[in-house]
Amino acid sequence: QLQLVESGGALVQPGGSLRLSCAASGFTLNSYDIGWFRQAPGKEREGVSAISRTAAIINYSNSVKGRFTISRDNARNTVYLQMNSLKPEDTAVYYCAARSGAWRYASLTQDEYPYWGQGTQVTVSS
Repeated sequence: QLQLVESGGALVQPGGSLRLSCAASGFTLNSYDIGWFRQAPGKEREGVSAISRTAAIINYSNSVKGRFTISRDNARNTVYLQMNSLKPEDTAVYYCAARSGAWRYASLTQDEYPYWGQGTQVTVSS
């Protein structure tokens, strides 16, 4: 059974850092693009970052570009999202998602990802 499990969410002060992990079980990540999405209270879920299966293609939303870094370790079957210079508006539940296939772009569109984790809460507050 294909499963994605996010971890690393926490309460952090503005300006702080967190690293989220997305661990896969039941399948090997190296055949899948991975996207990170987030949903804040009362808002729609939005794409944050995505990485192609070989890490050759990476994409960031404008709101996190320059602050967040996505990476993957296929040997550990894990994708990471390093989040620096966190702001209160980064507060949200963060989800990772997977899609298979050889794509020419790293999508931030949630409808293009069929497999999802349960999410991890990130709260940025003083």
